[in-house]
Parts: sequence; C-alpha cells; structure tokens
Amino acid sequence: MKTKKKKLNLAPYLFIAPNFIGFLVFILIPVLVSLVVAFTDFNIFQGFANSKFVGLDNFIQMFSDEWFWAALKNNLIYTVVTIPIILGFSIVLATILNDKVYCRTAIRVMIFIPYIASVVAISVIWMLILNPSQGILNNFLRNLGIANPPGWLGDPKWALPAVIIVGIWMGLGYNTIIYMSGLQSVSKSLYEAAEIDGASSVQLFRFITVPMLRNTTFFLLITNIIGSFQVFGQINIMTGGGPGNSTTVLAHYIYLSGFRYHKMGYASSMAWFLLLIIFLVTLFQWKVQRRYEEDM
Repeated sequence: MKTKKKKLNLAPYLFIAPNFIGFLVFILIPVLVSLVVAFTDFNIFQGFANSKFVGLDNFIQMFSDEWFWAALKNNLIYTVVTIPIILGFSIVLATILNDKVYCRTAIRVMIFIPYIASVVAISVIWMLILNPSQGILNNFLRNLGIANPPGWLGDPKWALPAVIIVGIWMGLGYNTIIYMSGLQSVSKSLYEAAEIDGASSVQLFRFITVPMLRNTTFFLLITNIIGSFQVFGQINIMTGGGPGNSTTVLAHYIYLSGFRYHKMGYASSMAWFLLLIIFLVTLFQWKVQRRYEEDM
C-alpha cells in the first residue's frame, strides 16, 4: 500500500518568524559581535578593517580604571539600597490594597503610572522637583526652617541618593502589582483560621502573607537586581553620571566608553563583565532558593 506523505505545515513557522528574525538581528548577532569586539581595540571611526586583536587587554584595563570601580561601587550602593526598600514597601502596599480600601482602583492606577510612564518625562519632572533654588522639595524644606537644603543633583554627596529616590518611586508600582497578583493565590481560609485563633494583622502578615509570597519575592528579587544593574535612563538625563562620577553606574559608563569616547572594544568587555556579575548573582540566588525549599 502506498503511504501518504505528510505535508509540512508552514503556518506555525510563519507565525514565529517575525519574532525569531527580530531576536536574531537585534539580540543574538549583536551579542556575538560584542563578544568578538571585546577582544579588539575596535573604534567606531576606524572600522573592523583597522582593528587589532588585543587579547585580554580590555579586561585587564578594567581593574586599573578608577572610573570603572567608581561605577561598580555606585551600582552596588544603588542595588543594595533600592531593592530592600522597593520590596518592603511593595508587599505592604499590596497587602493593604488587596483588602477593601476606599478608591482602591484609583490608588492602584496612581501607583502603577510611574512604571509605564516615559523615563524622560519622569526624569524631567524630578529635575524640576529637585531644583536646588526653585524646586518644590527645597522650597518645602525652607518653609520648615531648613536654611540650607541639599543641592541634590548638583551636589556630589546628594546626587546618588536623589537618583535612588527616583528609582524607588519608579519601581514601586510594578512590584506592588506583582505582589497583588501573588496574593490572589493565597487562600482566604488561612487568614480566616488564623483570625479565629486570635492572630493580629501583623501576625497575619508575618506568618501567612510573607511566607506564601516567597516565590513571588524570589522572582522580584532576581528581576530587580538585573534591572538595578541596567539602570541608565534617569541617570543619563538627570545627572549625566555627575557631578564628577558620583552617579556613574556600569551601564552608563559602558555607554560613555562606547559612544562618547568611541572605545567600543573596552565598552564590550565591560558589558560582558556586567553579564557575568548578573549571571553569578542569579545563580547564587537560585542555589539559596533551592536549598531553602529542600529544608522546608
């Protein structure tokens, strides 16, 4: 008997083709090219033809580059300060908004707007708020009797804290919404049983809400760490990395090295170093999470 040949159905491939082509052109190929460039002295103006292979020189240069270490230090400070505050406030806000609160929908929208709004618009608004002479914040502080309020973005001591405040404000909405989504999977019977036993609101939050949102917290911890090492927009607009290098972070320094100083090889090597940091941190978190789950 003759067997019928199966016709190849091209429809699924046609549907995924645009995404695959986009991934190939805008992600995979640039990543591979940057890996090659990281081992050369490639300059935008001289092109590949005049580039030389320099081996590990670009990576070695990082360890003697004061600006690189300053950027790494600023990035670590930004990460260590913003993430605990964002996660702490977000889980509390999500718990409050998960109950019946007056104007709950309006409050949710107000909290989420900073996340979906343009980084440029947000940065410009905060620059006006933090203006040392005519800004709303310093005028408020003067009315409270503080004669010499901080210079904020123009002061090396206060520029990074100002950027951190903006970062916290921008990240609060997304994390709150994710926590609220996680709360939908927590059974109300757990709260009802605990309330019958006389548990207070604080005890409900501590012994039910926080443990039940452990996986959500782990997910947000990873995404926030990755995001904190990729922070760029508000720093580039609000401070340009200054004053001096007081707000320069790794992503911004990579941008400066590649597109302002035209050291594309050096910028690529720093980008791969940044990728290594994110990978190691994520791997460490996964191992800690797995060990914690095994001990439970």
